[in-house]
Amino acid sequence: MFNRIVVASDSFKGSLSSLEVAEAAADGIHEVLPDCKVVKVDVADGGEGTMDSLRRTLGGEKIFLTVSDPLGRPVEASYVILDDGVTAVLEMAVSSGLPLLAQNEQNPLRTSTYGTGELIADALDRGCRKFLVGIGGSATNDAGMGMLEALGICFMDAEGNILKGCGASLEKVEEISMENAHSGLKEAEFIVACDVDAPLYGPRGAACVFAPQKGADEAMVRRLDEGLEHFSETVSRILHKDVSGVPGAGAAGGLGGGFLAFLNARLERGIEMVLDAIGFDRLIEGASLVITGEGKIDCQTLTGKAPYGVMLRARKQGIPVVAIGGAVTLNPDDAAQAGFTEVCAVTPEGITLSEAMKKDIASLNVRNTVRNLIIKLENNE
Repeated sequence: MFNRIVVASDSFKGSLSSLEVAEAAADGIHEVLPDCKVVKVDVADGGEGTMDSLRRTLGGEKIFLTVSDPLGRPVEASYVILDDGVTAVLEMAVSSGLPLLAQNEQNPLRTSTYGTGELIADALDRGCRKFLVGIGGSATNDAGMGMLEALGICFMDAEGNILKGCGASLEKVEEISMENAHSGLKEAEFIVACDVDAPLYGPRGAACVFAPQKGADEAMVRRLDEGLEHFSETVSRILHKDVSGVPGAGAAGGLGGGFLAFLNARLERGIEMVLDAIGFDRLIEGASLVITGEGKIDCQTLTGKAPYGVMLRARKQGIPVVAIGGAVTLNPDDAAQAGFTEVCAVTPEGITLSEAMKKDIASLNVRNTVRNLIIKLENNE
């Protein structure tokens, strides 16, 4: 029945990498079907680890440089240039992420995405013209002003004073100059991994929903929300682009909106960006089964996380999909209705979480679960 199986699981965070899950699954398959061809695919959902996942799959060089952290201090950061020489893969969190700050330093009025812009500028200088960007985990609420400042775009107040790109400046922007924007931007394409559908401002916007997680009190939230609205109105007046209501414009403190308005970016689900980049549809052609998974499979899985994205692509080609997880709380009926053939937890009952997350034990559990799944599916055929 199964002569070609594709394993494309997200990592089991804190335990197994994507490829380690695939290796263990392949061992389980070959216990039952020694001649089956197993295709192991390294996938990520657009968040942490996406940069390295794409580098491993497509080949590339990791570039290290010193840029500005959210408060303007030097920090060592990196991005990847893929083997095609023109595609850069970035994770904004390496330069503008919340983990770079101590709790008492978190202040979205002060923090800036300037370091993310420095990464992009460096890649542009090296000839990159296609950008795959993950924007999760930000410490910022500046609508991308800092990033755009680093790319040569100038923001000014009513008196013509140049503004620093940060949350406190949003309410002051009256003029915008693109005159000194990096020349490479004219040819650049930006695809942004965005799994948040928040608009730029308002009750569901960047400030009201996410700024409290970044250190904002109630007064800051109101000021930032009003600042985002003012910034949006200024951008609309000058650039004739109103992106405020676009789902995802409010992602990463409005960085999604900055990408949309100034860099003509395309916002995509993180897993969709990754699957397109690796040519996943082609990789699964002719497969008789796809195995996917992640550390915990729950109701959030069906909101666009890696297993769900993999399943949708496979189902379009009529390929059955099973999902495995370290833990599974997703209702079986909901899983079946979504399109999964089967969803299984790999962790046996009675084992502690700390034990289950040990690499050798997790690998063995994946192997055994996949072996039993293949036997069950073979017998049901």
